[in-house]
Amino acid sequence: MHTIDSTAPVVVSLTTTVHAPLATIWSLHTDIDNWPVWNANIDQAKLSGPAAVGTDFTWRTHGLNITSTIHELIPEQRIVWGGTVDGIVGIHAWTFEQTGDHVVVHTEESWSGDPVDAAADELATALKTSLESWLDCFKARAEQTA
Repeated sequence: MHTIDSTAPVVVSLTTTVHAPLATIWSLHTDIDNWPVWNANIDQAKLSGPAAVGTDFTWRTHGLNITSTIHELIPEQRIVWGGTVDGIVGIHAWTFEQTGDHVVVHTEESWSGDPVDAAADELATALKTSLESWLDCFKARAEQTA
């Protein structure tokens, strides 16, 4: 199982509850090419092939052009990807758990590298704000399309 770097200088972990079917949530989340449709902070995203372990995707968010690689994918349960941009090594894990009529969505991300060491507090705040927005946008879109 792949996971974040829990010893990284920046680690953010957040959870939300989404009132939509798990299949809808999973489809929305893994349709990477369409992230910009519902997430205003993502300018573009393009998956290089089928969503599978080893597949890369490129995306642009907050002025950064990122290439990420899918490290783990368990359909309707978990996806983990990672990449390095401007010296920042990011690992991002998402889990999805059906509980009654809703799904608990948990995301956690770690950032490490020299730029993070130099500005850990500032970058932790930026990452937390970004992930909160992502979850808000994701929840709204999933519940709207359910």
